[in-house]
Amino acid sequence: MFLIDLVSKIILLVLPLLIAVAYMTLAERKVMAAMQRRKGPNVVGIFGLLQPLADGLKLLVKETILPSSANLVIFISAPILTFLLALLSWCVVPFGEGMVYSDVNVGVLYTLAISSLGVYGIITSGWASNSKYAFLGALRSAAQMVSYEVSIGLILINVLLCAGSLNFSEIVMAQQTIWFAFPLFPALVMFYISILAETNRAPFDLPEAEAELVAGYNVEYSAMGFALFFLGEYANMILMCSLTTLLFLGGWLPPFNIAILYWVPASVWFGLKTTILLFWLVWVRSSFPRYRYDQLMRLGWKILLPLSLAWVFLVSGILISFDWLP
Repeated sequence: MFLIDLVSKIILLVLPLLIAVAYMTLAERKVMAAMQRRKGPNVVGIFGLLQPLADGLKLLVKETILPSSANLVIFISAPILTFLLALLSWCVVPFGEGMVYSDVNVGVLYTLAISSLGVYGIITSGWASNSKYAFLGALRSAAQMVSYEVSIGLILINVLLCAGSLNFSEIVMAQQTIWFAFPLFPALVMFYISILAETNRAPFDLPEAEAELVAGYNVEYSAMGFALFFLGEYANMILMCSLTTLLFLGGWLPPFNIAILYWVPASVWFGLKTTILLFWLVWVRSSFPRYRYDQLMRLGWKILLPLSLAWVFLVSGILISFDWLP
């Protein structure tokens, strides 16, 4: 009975996530098409709604090509590792009060640890491909992710100081009076820029720079290997926007403390905020050109890192001075 209950909980968590990832790709293509004054996918199904299923089926039935000079064990394991790590992070994400798979007291640390491990899937995929282009793309991606994780960690300290807890549910409940987005607005902006770089999204999609690296660390992958990297990337995008919602935008809490707004299910508020943040990701991709690699590193180490560190000193100083520490 315990095993059946465990499997059902995992399916209830993973299946909606995979559907969300599939239709996030369709939404991205539709929004970018509208911004560029073209139609986008509109052939497979009504308004192109079956396009993600057709793309998934195409990748599923394609032939898996294994490079003759690749280290096959690591080559095959890398996309599986990346995809599994993208799913594991969701265990501690609450969608509403009590709506969480595992409500651990160190949820923030757990999420940071799992996101840090994602570097291994990328670096091993580039190395195991035995291709200089894939390896260069993997090194770029690993350096980028490690660089911006430092800023993310410092920004999170501000939220933890204000909430007094590492538990996501308690962080959300600490925002009942005011969302942390208002007093910590500069931290929110820095966090959003950092998650763009952490998820390798434009304008920081340097690992996938077609002009000089062909396609990055996944250039040698095809069929389901490529699909797993793709699913992992989009699952991480949705995860990072969900974390932004929990840490800064009050999670499942309504925007105003009005009784009628509490009639709307908590998960609807959570989903709406996350969707708006995902829309901004697509908007940024459509609007900004790609950074050069030296500009990317300068932004991370010379701008975001000092600013986030200074913001920690400022916030902690204010909290101690006015005796506001929780």
